[in-house]
Amino acid sequence: MYPDNALITFAQEDSHVFAWISAASVQPAASEQHHRYGYLTAVLRQRDLECTVEWGLSDYIVHAELPDGSSLIISPPQEPASEHPESPESWIVTRHRSAEPAVYEVIYDSEPDGPDARHGGSLPDLLDAVETRLDQLGVRPQVQERSAEEHAAGAVLYRAGFIPTVAPGSVHAYRLPLSMTDSAEQHLVVTRAFDMLQAEGFILAGDPDLLLDHEPLAQTDMSLGDRLGHLAQTVRTAAHTREVAAALTELTAPGDGVLQRVSEILDATAGWWEEFGSTADHRHVKHLRLVAADLDAHAIRLQAIRNDLADRRPPQQGPGGG
Repeated sequence: MYPDNALITFAQEDSHVFAWISAASVQPAASEQHHRYGYLTAVLRQRDLECTVEWGLSDYIVHAELPDGSSLIISPPQEPASEHPESPESWIVTRHRSAEPAVYEVIYDSEPDGPDARHGGSLPDLLDAVETRLDQLGVRPQVQERSAEEHAAGAVLYRAGFIPTVAPGSVHAYRLPLSMTDSAEQHLVVTRAFDMLQAEGFILAGDPDLLLDHEPLAQTDMSLGDRLGHLAQTVRTAAHTREVAAALTELTAPGDGVLQRVSEILDATAGWWEEFGSTADHRHVKHLRLVAADLDAHAIRLQAIRNDLADRRPPQQGPGGG
């Protein structure tokens, strides 16, 4: 369970749906507005900036103190208020300092009459503008490894049907496939991902209109990958070579071993992909068949290793051991 270490925010931009993963610096009891703007505060805190989420004129704003004594303010429209507070239709980012030398700078303005109006409520464009200006001001990001919790959240999104995509700073982004343009199908996949992440205890936020009105989905059976993970654990704790050989048997068994089945899936995918017919498609088909052939060759080598291991006794046992 990962209840307080990663925040996943779902958002729709035009016809595309994104899921943003960021290291959450708030506890589960923290207020809703911190969760809603977690993808912004994560980018700022990754640059070692102190930031808060406070109520402005009509909506919450993100406030960060910069090293030069100026302040960075990020917010949806305040006057008039945003009509879609869960997924603002535009953003404004300003930097100001009242002490001399005074500063007032509009970094980003995607309101209808602003210079960045073409971007509307786009989160990638908002984050890119903020990151670019912070780079120019010398506020560099701290190098951080992606946490185990962020990896785990990404794995859930991948299994639900999302695809990794490029995002600024410390925020890791996933998107639905470009071919998935039907809103009903999008909502079904987002709802499934939401339920899967919620079952794991992650912090979730985003536009509620992306979710179907439903009862939480039933817990699914253990994935094939997790079942193979249990085999790995069996090997780690094995007391006899027969236990390790049994795990390798599951992988290498002729006819129905895991490696042969994977090779069959790749061959079937290559055959299906051939129907597309472009040069790039032919390259994919070739690579799929090459990987399948490599797996077949590796399976034969591993069968020999498994057979040799099955004849061996554990190091601590002599010729008469059990």
